Amino acid sequence: MAVAWTAQPPAPLRIDGVALEYSCHGPAPDAAPTIVMLHEGLGCVALWRDFPARLAARTGWGVFVFSRQGYGQSDPVALPRPLDFMTREATCVLPGLLDAIGLRRGVLLGHSDGATIAAIHAGSVSDHRVRGVILMAPHFFTEEMGLKEIERARTAWRSGDLKQRLARYHRDPEGAFRGWNEVWLDPGFRDWDVSDVIDYIRVPVLAIQGREDQYGTLAQIEVIDARATAPVELLVLDGCRHAPHLDQPDATLEAVADFVARLQRIESAPGAPA
Repeated sequence: MAVAWTAQPPAPLRIDGVALEYSCHGPAPDAAPTIVMLHEGLGCVALWRDFPARLAARTGWGVFVFSRQGYGQSDPVALPRPLDFMTREATCVLPGLLDAIGLRRGVLLGHSDGATIAAIHAGSVSDHRVRGVILMAPHFFTEEMGLKEIERARTAWRSGDLKQRLARYHRDPEGAFRGWNEVWLDPGFRDWDVSDVIDYIRVPVLAIQGREDQYGTLAQIEVIDARATAPVELLVLDGCRHAPHLDQPDATLEAVADFVARLQRIESAPGAPA
């Protein structure tokens, strides 16, 4: 196996020469299915907090979490990022990472931009190992209210303490912030829409969103229900903004655990694919 399956690996994982920070919880891929977690636009391994460990303990599945290039302690990324960076992450980077960790079967669990990457992978890459996707606060198209919130983040970066707060978690806080913020606020990104990938997702989907999400309306998960041909479960959480695993961790944990348990029963049924 190319990774040290432990919560504190001795060295980063290298994919095409890029060093990526990662952490593992629960059983390795040769012993149980795996949940691969994809973080939000300003996220990283540390910012998932204790959710990966709790998820492994609750489900009995392995959990692999990593910081994408440009985030956390992973290698910095060259700026400016291309406007289609989420599609590139889903189709060019993620397949090699799943190979490197020895994924045999499991699900992709993404939050925000990470959820979009998970959905694009499921709808664009033929990968029989991915048996389901869990999308927390995904983005499929831009919305004015979300862009305004991202503009407010830019103001906090320029004149507030956001830079100092990000520096606690990111090796290159400026690259992390600009790589996210400048893409979303680029005039060429205003018409961005990847909802067509939903048409091609062939595995079960669990979509979770907070009713008070400041970055997107419920239209972002309703479009999944409207377009998907695969089974879809929607969960809207009250008292929850953009991060269900932080604002409503227990409800989110139970929803994810129930979803993977159902997948496990399907996998165990006679005639299920290997």
